[in-house]
Amino acid sequence: MKSITSSVYSFEKLRQEGYLYVDKTEYIWNLINPAGNSYFLSRPRRFGKSLTVSTLKAIFEGKKELFQGLAIYDKQYDWKKYPVIHLDMANCDVHSEDDLRDYLVRMMKRLAQHHNVNVKIQRNLLASSFADLIEEIARQGDVVILLDEYDKPILENLSNPNIDIIRNVLADFYSSIKKEAECERFVFITGVSKFCHVSLFSKLNNLTDITMDSRYATMFGYTQDELDTNFGDRIAALAGNTDITAYKTKIKEWYNGYRFEENAKTVYNPVSLAQFFENGGKFNNYWFSTGTPSFLMELTKQKDFNFESALKEAVPQVAFNAFEIDNIDPLTLLLQTGYITIKGTEERFGQTWYFLDFPNREVEGAFSAYILNSYAGKTQTASVQFTAEIATALLKKDLKKLRKVMEIFFAGIPYTSHKKQESTFQTIFFSIFRLLGLYVEAESATNDGRIDAVVQTKDAIFIFEFKLDNDPTALEQIRGKEYCKKYLLDKREIYIVGVNFDSEKGNLAGWEDEKLEK
Repeated sequence: MKSITSSVYSFEKLRQEGYLYVDKTEYIWNLINPAGNSYFLSRPRRFGKSLTVSTLKAIFEGKKELFQGLAIYDKQYDWKKYPVIHLDMANCDVHSEDDLRDYLVRMMKRLAQHHNVNVKIQRNLLASSFADLIEEIARQGDVVILLDEYDKPILENLSNPNIDIIRNVLADFYSSIKKEAECERFVFITGVSKFCHVSLFSKLNNLTDITMDSRYATMFGYTQDELDTNFGDRIAALAGNTDITAYKTKIKEWYNGYRFEENAKTVYNPVSLAQFFENGGKFNNYWFSTGTPSFLMELTKQKDFNFESALKEAVPQVAFNAFEIDNIDPLTLLLQTGYITIKGTEERFGQTWYFLDFPNREVEGAFSAYILNSYAGKTQTASVQFTAEIATALLKKDLKKLRKVMEIFFAGIPYTSHKKQESTFQTIFFSIFRLLGLYVEAESATNDGRIDAVVQTKDAIFIFEFKLDNDPTALEQIRGKEYCKKYLLDKREIYIVGVNFDSEKGNLAGWEDEKLEK
């Protein structure tokens, strides 16, 4: 078996050193024919974008020998060598206009040296300097421009007061790509997010956006067939004497589930999967270990984003649209960054509406823990331990223990961590029950503006109602709205639980529970 790596993004190194490469060159061959096309595609971080850019670079540098045994090798293609301008923004760690200008100047100087051209690079004339650089390099042949992680300087500065200046410098710099279109053989731009044409790409509106193109929906990530073909031997070895079907199902629950077009097959996260194999089949949250969604947490708090509603109600196509930096929709950013994905669709008013959710167990568990970290001031470890204790109490039908666990948890929330409003508590309970669902069957659903949660174990059903500030009607509401009705024919025991919280202190203020007699 070939070695697996999650840290090599150079196609040439991958092939020369004998690492496993899941063949995606059929998609690439379709992209590069005919000549003269310009494409944009966004995908979540750590999803193979840089490796794809490196693969394109090897093709346009005419390195056919690297592709022996792959789909493109026997395709009708001339393997002509083109000068490649590789703009790598993945390492662009900037927080000011000066930082960005310095980085772009250094990048252009390296490109000029690599292509052995003499161009005056002017720090205050970035766009014209880049245009001059393209024209000089094009004397060697039509250029190929590969722009990787174009939006990195934006995403890292969403809360920066200088974000507009950084955006404008980038937009001006990128505009030269369209200006010099006659010199270009092929353009490919990739990143995590998709900003409006009137924003970052205001002067670069000739790109074909293939982000949700069904033909390229599985170009990044691994389909189930690709997993079975390329990793089948490893899975069998890891499964050992256990049920291999059940083992593969668990792998799918943890790392599959991303869908980038409503009718497309779902795909596995390639980096998480590689790290899973590198770690001997240990199930863990590998994707989240590579970066934290702190900027998303801040945005959702600023916008009072309703996670519960977003993952319960269908949304229109507009949710997938590009956005403006000064008016970011958290839902759109969550979609583009891969924290939620398409789970289903339905037709309404002649249009497609989308149901969204976390793609898999890896993302659901880790992201829910981050929400509790942000909204309740709890560490990921504390959040996971807390929900495991809740699950244990429910499995034992120990409601006294359950109350104690919740009292301790809420008593430990720092005063500064919560807003004194219902939406904060809704978000906290959304996260708790999402995490709880990793241990038992749990779901929460907003009803009349309040949270109604149900937990089902092997021999019991628990129905929760949460109230704020001395509202004594929790159990009365459960009975009055007949929340229990659909469970009455179930043979399991049914418990109803009313919990009251003090929004001023952030503490559990009241508790009632009752076992229903059928």
